Amino acid sequence: MSVTSAAVIPFSEPPYLNGLPSPYYTPSHHRWQKACRSFISENLTANALEWEREGLVPPEIFSRFAAANFLLPNLPAPLPIDWAKKLGLDTLAGGLKVEEFDYLHFLIYADEMGRSGLSGPGASLTTGMAFGVPPILKFGSKQLQERFIPDLLTGRARSCIAITEPGAGSDVAGIETMAVKSANEKEYIVNGSKKWITNGIWADYATTAVRTGGPGPAGLSLLLIPLKNNPSITLRKLTVMGLATSGTTYIEFDDVHVPVENLIGIEGMGMRYIMTNFNHERLAIAIGTTRQARVAVSTALEYVLKREAFGKELIEQPVVRHRLAKAGAMVESMWAWVEQIAYQMSQMKKEDADRELGGLTGLVKASAGRVVDESARCAVLLFGGNGLTRSGKGELIECIYRDAPSARIPGGSEDVLYDLAIRELVKNYRKKIREMEKTSKL
Repeated sequence: MSVTSAAVIPFSEPPYLNGLPSPYYTPSHHRWQKACRSFISENLTANALEWEREGLVPPEIFSRFAAANFLLPNLPAPLPIDWAKKLGLDTLAGGLKVEEFDYLHFLIYADEMGRSGLSGPGASLTTGMAFGVPPILKFGSKQLQERFIPDLLTGRARSCIAITEPGAGSDVAGIETMAVKSANEKEYIVNGSKKWITNGIWADYATTAVRTGGPGPAGLSLLLIPLKNNPSITLRKLTVMGLATSGTTYIEFDDVHVPVENLIGIEGMGMRYIMTNFNHERLAIAIGTTRQARVAVSTALEYVLKREAFGKELIEQPVVRHRLAKAGAMVESMWAWVEQIAYQMSQMKKEDADRELGGLTGLVKASAGRVVDESARCAVLLFGGNGLTRSGKGELIECIYRDAPSARIPGGSEDVLYDLAIRELVKNYRKKIREMEKTSKL
């Protein structure tokens, strides 16, 4: 592809969209990007700021995404080909076949979903499919899948992932919500609470981490719990910093009866099941967060090209250029890293990627949170008073600034992930040393 001659605000698009050479993208990826840009721009990006201001993405937008088969791409690659074909979802936008979809297609989709610069509107449409459905597809029994997957994949029903609790955030092994079998062993009786559950207020079902056994990770299981029209379940929308449209929810279970057939996989395997989805979740967050940082920096640059102070445009001030240079360098470095991770995931078997990339994916998610934080701060400072105002020229920047902490906490808080990354890398290193030593003795 030749270098584009179009005038594009610096840092506003990934390099491959400016026509710069890249080893990653095929014609299939470029066609998919154009299809995503067209649909998402019209049906999400154009109104995202207005919806965030109002605190709600209209329900018909979810239905519109479902009807256009723009929910399925939230799932980990490879997509569930058999289910997609069975449900008539085998072709995505731009003529992309589900069997061709890889993690670079996912990267493109997640990047386009974040192009408004806001986390909430996209999260309101994607989180349930991206994180609530995969455990059912990977580990659910055939019967469980037959009961729920058709409605979930087609968007006739919505889901959420319910792991975090008031006393157990990143400490998943500390979950206290109990699921005890009834006397006749036909039901689980669930008691406990979940907090900060994205999309929970709209979800029909929650893929829920519960304690079916003793303390620690070995006592955890996953249950699919119906949420609607149950007097034993309380759903309360939470007001949080930023993410006004994401449907953050407090869920309380008070003697909730759930059929044993709703167990996902095997009792006691919940922690392992949860861990298998973390690479996908953390990469998704990192991609969206990096685009958000990109929007902050490029919007600030566009502003200082027009804003005059002290008799000249702000861009003529060396200190302004210095701030933009530092933030822009962080954004482009971050994007190169998420591209690399996405490519690696597209080339590796899942079990190999989980093992080799688990620590690095935690690191890339944590690092992206710091990048958007610094980028948002840079933008607020360059916008000055306008960057502090929830209206007018700086409204988007002020929203991004409030969103930034939400990139550093969900999906594993920053400090936990930094520690996890090193522990995983050291564990893999030591394992390989032991394997080399065994081989040398043969």
